Amino acid sequence: MPALTGKWEEELRGEFGKEYYRKLFTIVKQEYDTHRCYPPSDDIFNAFHFTPLDQVKVVILGQDPYHEEGQAHGLSFSVKPGVAIPPSLVNIYQELKDDLGCYVPDNGYLEKWARQGVMMLNTVLTVRAHEANSHKNIGWEEFTDAAIRALANQDRPMVFILWGRPAQKKESMITNPKHLVLKSPHPSPLSAYRGFFGSRPFSKANQYLEANGIAPVDWQIENR
Repeated sequence: MPALTGKWEEELRGEFGKEYYRKLFTIVKQEYDTHRCYPPSDDIFNAFHFTPLDQVKVVILGQDPYHEEGQAHGLSFSVKPGVAIPPSLVNIYQELKDDLGCYVPDNGYLEKWARQGVMMLNTVLTVRAHEANSHKNIGWEEFTDAAIRALANQDRPMVFILWGRPAQKKESMITNPKHLVLKSPHPSPLSAYRGFFGSRPFSKANQYLEANGIAPVDWQIENR
Protein backbone atom coordinates (compact mmCIF):
# COMPACT_ATOMS: atom_id res chain seq x y z
CA MET A 1 0.00 0.00 0.00
CA PRO A 2 1.75 3.19 -1.14
CA ALA A 3 2.17 5.76 1.62
CA LEU A 4 -0.07 8.81 1.73
CA THR A 5 1.51 12.16 0.95
CA GLY A 6 0.86 15.86 1.49
CA LYS A 7 -2.09 17.06 3.55
CA TRP A 8 -3.61 13.60 3.72
CA GLU A 9 -0.45 12.25 5.29
CA GLU A 10 -0.41 15.13 7.81
CA GLU A 11 -4.04 14.51 8.78
CA LEU A 12 -3.95 10.72 8.96
CA ARG A 13 -0.42 9.89 10.09
CA GLY A 14 -1.70 9.38 13.64
CA GLU A 15 -3.87 6.49 12.44
CA PHE A 16 -0.93 4.46 11.19
CA GLY A 17 0.48 3.99 14.70
CA LYS A 18 -2.78 2.83 16.25
CA GLU A 19 -3.39 -0.78 17.21
CA TYR A 20 -6.39 -1.19 14.89
CA TYR A 21 -4.33 -0.05 11.89
CA ARG A 22 -1.47 -2.39 12.66
CA LYS A 23 -3.97 -5.26 12.78
CA LEU A 24 -5.62 -4.02 9.60
CA PHE A 25 -2.30 -3.84 7.76
CA THR A 26 -1.45 -7.41 8.82
CA ILE A 27 -4.85 -8.76 7.77
CA VAL A 28 -4.79 -7.01 4.41
CA LYS A 29 -1.27 -8.24 3.66
CA GLN A 30 -2.27 -11.79 4.54
CA GLU A 31 -5.41 -11.55 2.40
CA TYR A 32 -3.44 -10.31 -0.61
CA ASP A 33 -0.81 -13.01 -0.09
CA THR A 34 -3.32 -15.87 0.12
CA HIS A 35 -6.34 -14.77 -1.97
CA ARG A 36 -7.09 -12.72 -5.04
CA CYS A 37 -8.12 -9.30 -3.75
CA TYR A 38 -9.07 -5.97 -5.30
CA PRO A 39 -8.07 -3.33 -6.07
CA PRO A 40 -4.40 -4.01 -6.90
CA SER A 41 -2.35 -3.12 -3.83
CA ASP A 42 -0.80 -0.08 -5.51
CA ASP A 43 -4.31 1.32 -6.13
CA ILE A 44 -5.78 0.94 -2.62
CA PHE A 45 -5.24 4.61 -1.72
CA ASN A 46 -5.93 6.12 -5.15
CA ALA A 47 -8.84 8.19 -3.81
CA PHE A 48 -6.28 9.99 -1.62
CA HIS A 49 -3.53 10.12 -4.25
CA PHE A 50 -5.77 11.51 -7.00
CA THR A 51 -7.58 14.08 -4.82
CA PRO A 52 -5.38 15.94 -2.30
CA LEU A 53 -7.22 17.02 0.85
CA ASP A 54 -6.83 20.74 0.19
CA GLN A 55 -8.33 20.33 -3.30
CA VAL A 56 -11.50 18.44 -2.36
CA LYS A 57 -14.71 20.17 -3.53
CA VAL A 58 -17.14 17.25 -3.54
CA VAL A 59 -17.15 13.97 -1.61
CA ILE A 60 -18.95 10.89 -2.97
CA LEU A 61 -19.05 8.04 -0.45
CA GLY A 62 -19.26 4.44 -1.59
CA GLN A 63 -19.24 1.17 0.35
CA ASP A 64 -16.64 -1.38 -0.73
CA PRO A 65 -14.79 -1.95 -4.00
CA TYR A 66 -16.13 -3.83 -6.98
CA HIS A 67 -15.15 -7.48 -6.58
CA GLU A 68 -14.81 -8.79 -10.14
CA GLU A 69 -11.67 -8.99 -12.27
CA GLY A 70 -10.25 -5.70 -13.49
CA GLN A 71 -12.97 -3.46 -12.07
CA ALA A 72 -11.75 -1.76 -8.89
CA HIS A 73 -8.92 0.75 -8.97
CA GLY A 74 -9.39 2.70 -5.75
CA LEU A 75 -12.15 5.19 -6.65
CA SER A 76 -15.72 4.49 -5.55
CA PHE A 77 -18.08 3.67 -8.44
CA SER A 78 -15.26 3.89 -11.03
CA VAL A 79 -13.90 1.03 -13.14
CA LYS A 80 -10.81 0.79 -15.29
CA PRO A 81 -10.99 1.58 -19.01
CA GLY A 82 -12.16 -1.34 -21.11
CA VAL A 83 -14.24 -2.84 -18.30
CA ALA A 84 -18.02 -3.10 -18.64
CA ILE A 85 -19.84 -0.29 -16.85
CA PRO A 86 -21.45 -1.68 -13.65
CA PRO A 87 -25.20 -1.27 -13.10
CA SER A 88 -24.90 1.42 -10.39
CA LEU A 89 -22.68 3.52 -12.65
CA VAL A 90 -25.09 3.00 -15.56
CA ASN A 91 -27.74 4.63 -13.35
CA ILE A 92 -25.37 7.41 -12.28
CA TYR A 93 -24.74 8.18 -15.95
CA GLN A 94 -28.48 8.17 -16.65
CA GLU A 95 -29.08 10.68 -13.86
CA LEU A 96 -26.15 12.77 -15.11
CA LYS A 97 -27.70 12.83 -18.59
CA ASP A 98 -31.12 13.80 -17.22
CA ASP A 99 -29.63 16.38 -14.84
CA LEU A 100 -27.01 18.13 -16.96
CA GLY A 101 -27.48 16.76 -20.46
CA CYS A 102 -24.16 14.89 -20.47
CA TYR A 103 -23.92 12.09 -23.00
CA VAL A 104 -23.44 8.57 -21.69
CA PRO A 105 -19.78 7.64 -22.32
CA ASP A 106 -18.40 4.32 -23.47
CA ASN A 107 -16.38 3.75 -20.27
CA GLY A 108 -16.67 3.94 -16.49
CA TYR A 109 -13.30 5.50 -15.71
CA LEU A 110 -13.93 8.44 -13.36
CA GLU A 111 -10.38 9.69 -12.80
CA LYS A 112 -11.39 12.99 -14.46
CA TRP A 113 -13.74 13.66 -11.56
CA ALA A 114 -11.08 12.84 -8.98
CA ARG A 115 -8.55 15.17 -10.62
CA GLN A 116 -11.07 18.03 -10.34
CA GLY A 117 -11.54 17.64 -6.60
CA VAL A 118 -14.24 14.96 -6.39
CA MET A 119 -13.16 12.62 -3.58
CA MET A 120 -14.58 9.18 -4.39
CA LEU A 121 -14.07 7.31 -1.15
CA ASN A 122 -15.27 3.83 -0.25
CA THR A 123 -15.76 3.18 3.47
CA VAL A 124 -13.94 -0.16 2.99
CA LEU A 125 -10.92 -0.03 0.69
CA THR A 126 -10.30 -3.69 -0.20
CA VAL A 127 -12.31 -6.80 -1.01
CA ARG A 128 -11.72 -10.49 -1.74
CA ALA A 129 -12.51 -11.51 -5.32
CA HIS A 130 -16.16 -12.44 -5.93
CA GLU A 131 -17.07 -11.83 -2.26
CA ALA A 132 -18.82 -8.53 -1.66
CA ASN A 133 -18.22 -7.00 1.77
CA SER A 134 -15.62 -9.67 2.58
CA HIS A 135 -13.30 -7.09 4.17
CA LYS A 136 -16.02 -5.41 6.18
CA ASN A 137 -15.21 -4.89 9.88
CA ILE A 138 -11.48 -5.61 9.66
CA GLY A 139 -10.58 -1.99 10.44
CA TRP A 140 -11.08 -0.02 7.25
CA GLU A 141 -14.19 1.71 8.60
CA GLU A 142 -12.18 3.24 11.45
CA PHE A 143 -9.57 4.51 9.01
CA THR A 144 -12.06 5.97 6.54
CA ASP A 145 -14.05 7.55 9.39
CA ALA A 146 -10.82 9.40 10.24
CA ALA A 147 -10.65 10.52 6.61
CA ILE A 148 -14.28 11.66 6.68
CA ARG A 149 -13.58 13.61 9.88
CA ALA A 150 -10.60 15.25 8.17
CA LEU A 151 -12.87 16.26 5.30
CA ALA A 152 -15.61 17.46 7.66
CA ASN A 153 -13.03 19.59 9.49
CA GLN A 154 -12.19 21.56 6.33
CA ASP A 155 -13.60 25.00 7.05
CA ARG A 156 -14.59 25.89 3.50
CA PRO A 157 -17.51 25.22 1.19
CA MET A 158 -17.73 21.56 0.19
CA VAL A 159 -20.44 19.18 -0.99
CA PHE A 160 -21.02 15.71 0.47
CA ILE A 161 -23.07 13.36 -1.72
CA LEU A 162 -24.47 10.48 0.35
CA TRP A 163 -26.18 7.75 -1.66
CA GLY A 164 -27.89 5.02 0.35
CA ARG A 165 -28.15 4.30 4.05
CA PRO A 166 -24.55 3.24 4.78
CA ALA A 167 -23.26 6.56 3.41
CA GLN A 168 -26.00 8.52 5.14
CA LYS A 169 -24.94 7.07 8.49
CA LYS A 170 -21.89 9.34 8.18
CA GLU A 171 -24.01 12.50 8.05
CA SER A 172 -23.69 13.03 11.82
CA MET A 173 -19.96 13.63 11.28
CA ILE A 174 -20.65 16.55 8.90
CA THR A 175 -21.60 19.54 11.01
CA ASN A 176 -19.94 22.58 9.41
CA PRO A 177 -22.63 24.90 7.97
CA LYS A 178 -20.31 25.59 5.02
CA HIS A 179 -20.84 21.99 3.90
CA LEU A 180 -23.82 21.03 1.74
CA VAL A 181 -25.12 17.48 2.26
CA LEU A 182 -27.06 15.90 -0.61
CA LYS A 183 -28.85 12.62 0.18
CA SER A 184 -30.79 10.16 -1.92
CA PRO A 185 -31.29 6.41 -2.31
CA HIS A 186 -28.37 4.44 -3.73
CA PRO A 187 -28.00 4.29 -7.54
CA SER A 188 -28.05 0.49 -7.52
CA PRO A 189 -30.82 -1.10 -9.63
CA LEU A 190 -32.45 -2.25 -6.38
CA SER A 191 -33.06 1.29 -5.13
CA ALA A 192 -32.48 3.87 -7.89
CA TYR A 193 -36.19 4.16 -8.67
CA ARG A 194 -36.97 5.07 -5.05
CA GLY A 195 -35.63 8.59 -5.45
CA PHE A 196 -32.13 8.49 -6.88
CA PHE A 197 -33.47 9.26 -10.32
CA GLY A 198 -34.52 12.89 -10.35
CA SER A 199 -32.40 13.87 -7.33
CA ARG A 200 -30.11 16.05 -9.51
CA PRO A 201 -26.99 15.86 -7.32
CA PHE A 202 -24.63 17.05 -10.04
CA SER A 203 -26.36 20.33 -10.83
CA LYS A 204 -27.03 20.98 -7.14
CA ALA A 205 -23.36 20.45 -6.31
CA ASN A 206 -22.23 22.79 -9.07
CA GLN A 207 -24.77 25.45 -8.10
CA TYR A 208 -23.44 25.38 -4.54
CA LEU A 209 -19.82 25.55 -5.63
CA GLU A 210 -20.47 28.46 -8.01
CA ALA A 211 -22.52 30.32 -5.38
CA ASN A 212 -19.42 30.16 -3.17
CA GLY A 213 -16.97 31.30 -5.84
CA ILE A 214 -15.61 27.82 -6.61
CA ALA A 215 -15.21 26.48 -10.13
CA PRO A 216 -17.88 23.88 -10.93
CA VAL A 217 -17.05 20.29 -11.77
CA ASP A 218 -17.06 19.27 -15.42
CA TRP A 219 -18.97 16.02 -14.93
CA GLN A 220 -18.78 14.86 -18.55
CA ILE A 221 -16.70 11.70 -18.89
CA GLU A 222 -15.48 11.55 -22.47
CA ASN A 223 -15.51 8.53 -24.74
CA ARG A 224 -12.16 6.80 -24.98
